[in-house]
Amino acid sequence: MAVWDDVIGQPRIVAELSAAATAADHVVEAHLGPAEAASPRTAGGMTHAWLFTGPPGSGRSIAARAFAAALQCTSPDKKLGAAPGCGFCDGCHTALIGTHADVETVRTDLLSIGVKETRDLVRRASLSPAGGRWQVILMEDADRLTEGAANVLLKAVEEPAPRTVWLLCAPSVEDALPTIRSRCRLLTLRTPSVDAVADVLTRRDGIAPELAAQVSRATQGHIGRARRLATDEQARSRRASVLRLPLRVADIGGCLRAAQELVDAAAEDAKAVAEEVDAKETEELRTALGAAAGAGSRMPRGTAGVMKELADRQKRRATRTQRDTLDLALTDLAAFYRDVLALQMGGTPDRVANVEVLDGIEQIAAASRPEQSLRRIDAVLACREALAANVAPLLAVEAMTLSLRAG
Repeated sequence: MAVWDDVIGQPRIVAELSAAATAADHVVEAHLGPAEAASPRTAGGMTHAWLFTGPPGSGRSIAARAFAAALQCTSPDKKLGAAPGCGFCDGCHTALIGTHADVETVRTDLLSIGVKETRDLVRRASLSPAGGRWQVILMEDADRLTEGAANVLLKAVEEPAPRTVWLLCAPSVEDALPTIRSRCRLLTLRTPSVDAVADVLTRRDGIAPELAAQVSRATQGHIGRARRLATDEQARSRRASVLRLPLRVADIGGCLRAAQELVDAAAEDAKAVAEEVDAKETEELRTALGAAAGAGSRMPRGTAGVMKELADRQKRRATRTQRDTLDLALTDLAAFYRDVLALQMGGTPDRVANVEVLDGIEQIAAASRPEQSLRRIDAVLACREALAANVAPLLAVEAMTLSLRAG
């Protein structure tokens, strides 16, 4: 299996990255010096900084990880003319699973990436690759860099170390500072087709074809969400509850109850993550700081600040988890009203994405007008924007559900 097999529905991107990996391999195999290795003319299709953009679910980080693996490929078949990225050699395998010494993957479960973390990355990027090929820094959430962190990163991108490659991922080119994106080679991915996502779920993950087709259609080609729905029964149950919400906002009481339940479900998700991760993190840090075993034991002097920093991080992670869960629910809700609008504009039921709630979609489509559906979609999008702006979740969701009723 080549490293590109999981880059779904992106033939142009794969071809471009494969050509760049071949050019990068020439730089390594020719034992070029630092100045020559850094020369774009010598490297051909290779460059030191890349910006992967595309809508959620398009596979930005998957493509970036595949490219990182191809850069580290050590397959002997390359001497016979094979392109880098075999998927089987030690370089490819360790890069794909996240254990390669020269591939640093950065993802955050917090709301932002700060200056301190970015400075640590820049220091890492200045090191020579241990394996003699490329030092790769893959940042999956480049859109979450704070302004200060982005300015720190800019210096490293402006003056790259030889044999260091930055792979930045963001939803759109506007999510990166103009000064950073102007120094990166831009790759724009598209949403894969529903059929392509269903095929990879069946082939790679062993999902039953019927379920793979259903979740791929429901998520409209979002690879990650489709896989989660296919493999997590609780996720399917939560989604079904969200898709019933439009039928429960007939009066003010129903609106407020639906909003409370939606926010409570997101809070439960955050709590579940906290229970799974926080206790382990806390105990590991206590042990590292020299505390005796047991939650009630006293901490050594001078460690209170470190423990507080961990507690603050865990709190920010819970906030991020709740916000992400709500955002997923709102995305599903917008898709429901998009199906309603499609029927109202003359579409046929076989084109509906959320076929499992077709009865509800047809009911609301018959009882309302297209302009009302548009206003409801706007209300859902406004709620997403409000949450991104740190509006209290319950307040934002209540305003939305009341608008769905009034729409």
